[in-house]
Amino acid sequence: MTDHATNKAEVLLAVNGLKTYFNTDDGVVKSVDGVTFHINKGETLAVVGESGSGKSVTSLSIMRLIPMPPGEIAGGEILFSGTNGQPRDIVKLSEAEMRKIRGNDIAMIFQEPMTSLNPVYTVGDQIAEAVMLHQDKNRKDAMGAATDMLRFVGIPAPEKRVNEYPHQMSGGMRQRVMIAMALSCNPALLIADEPTTALDVTIQAQILDLMRKLQKDIGMSILFITHNLGVVAEMADRVVVMYGGRVVEEGDVIEIFKAPRHPYTMGLLNSIPRPGVDAHVPGTPRARLEAIPGNVPNPLNLPPGCAFEPRCKFAVPECSKAVPALEDTGGGHMARCIRWQEFAKADHEVSA
Repeated sequence: MTDHATNKAEVLLAVNGLKTYFNTDDGVVKSVDGVTFHINKGETLAVVGESGSGKSVTSLSIMRLIPMPPGEIAGGEILFSGTNGQPRDIVKLSEAEMRKIRGNDIAMIFQEPMTSLNPVYTVGDQIAEAVMLHQDKNRKDAMGAATDMLRFVGIPAPEKRVNEYPHQMSGGMRQRVMIAMALSCNPALLIADEPTTALDVTIQAQILDLMRKLQKDIGMSILFITHNLGVVAEMADRVVVMYGGRVVEEGDVIEIFKAPRHPYTMGLLNSIPRPGVDAHVPGTPRARLEAIPGNVPNPLNLPPGCAFEPRCKFAVPECSKAVPALEDTGGGHMARCIRWQEFAKADHEVSA
């Protein structure tokens, strides 16, 4: 991990007060409710949280891929600096303007490549399509660029593979094809939504190594969405923790692991298996992994105060009265908890 300055000149993407709602027969689902964060040029920001916390909806909002209806971006702004350095609010852009940004300035790779790759086209055709669309190249040159990209992401015999179909490749190779497609136009920002979840651990490590190498070579920023805190420790410079559609903690990855300021973050960190800890052997440092009690709240019926209050072992009556503000606990480490000062004094350090 590298040290990145946070001055305004280096900000590539700034999400301010983003609200993405879905209108259903049962009511309005506030999947993303006032989310704010930024990504600096050249850094990796990880967004973590359980399923239903709003991570993927946030990324789809940035790409303007929310189905409307039933979804809508109900408020906030998404300022993207792009290649010319002039911030533009993605929320206000027309669909034609967004098509120029998607796949060109901002690219995205998804959790399961087989749902994103078209089974009736060769992988070369699918990569070349983006190159022809955004870089004004003819088919021959675009296919040559597709072959070069397959070689760039480490696929052997790219001259042969470029003419193969997705079903002829393994899961790891298909994910490499997705990365090649995403990087074919040298995007300033890559959004990776659970890109290694569907892969075995060996291939996961290879894909993560590849993404780190490509980021170093290209200089792009990465928005990495995951629930795997082990991946966060390996990949991220900064971390945003989401719960119930809101940011509950944000800070430097080392600081988050060393001194979390929100009980939800503590629960996530304490549920990580650690080397040398055996749940079946008495006398080991922790005989059982901690589990966060309860379930993620129904987004149609969130608690009136802190959304995590029903599951929090540190909750006090005041926690249920109002939604806590996201406060700076020092050094840019933000937390949405009225008791963060008590946690700061206590020893809640979690070994990464």
